[in-house]
Amino acid sequence: MTNKAGVDILLQKLGVLAPYGYFLGLHIRYAAPLLQFSTYSQEWLDHYTERAFALRDPTIAWGFSTEGTCRWSEFTIPDPFGLFTEASSFGLNFGLSVSCGPVSSRTIASFAREEREFEDCEIEEISLLVRRLHDITEPPESLTKAQIEALRCIAEGDRYAAAADKLGISESALKARLNGARQKLLARTTAEAIQRAKDYRLL
Repeated sequence: MTNKAGVDILLQKLGVLAPYGYFLGLHIRYAAPLLQFSTYSQEWLDHYTERAFALRDPTIAWGFSTEGTCRWSEFTIPDPFGLFTEASSFGLNFGLSVSCGPVSSRTIASFAREEREFEDCEIEEISLLVRRLHDITEPPESLTKAQIEALRCIAEGDRYAAAADKLGISESALKARLNGARQKLLARTTAEAIQRAKDYRLL
């Protein structure tokens, strides 16, 4: 199983455990996650963005101050802008936040239910899934020289035939290098792989 397939399976499991949605920011660096996933309703996401809650979200402040899990109802961090009250008006009545990893590459996630608090066994399972996602999405320390060359050619605007000719390889060999880079970077497209390689300072 590739890491990308493993990520998809773990996300599906989280979706079952959080029927009113979740947000997962993996490896937050320089104030932005390297990967993020959300299943919250578009209405809530739009409202969250319009109110600039990302800049004053108590779950984010909590996530950077500690590692572990916490039900939203048990938060001691102030919520002066009423995010939790606003969230409940969109059906996110009960929530859970999870934080793990070093502060330089922190993963922070939140999960919501409408009808009841998360049970202890669910919290434990969600925490394990988040930590597993954090581990398998750890950015690679390097790509092979061949993968970097292939990505660089495409990033510079070369089509496959031209890139293969420039590198002195067949198109199928070029595609194999690009595919290897996509898998290592957990990217679905070559364009996404190029962007992630740049974000990870590998290209």
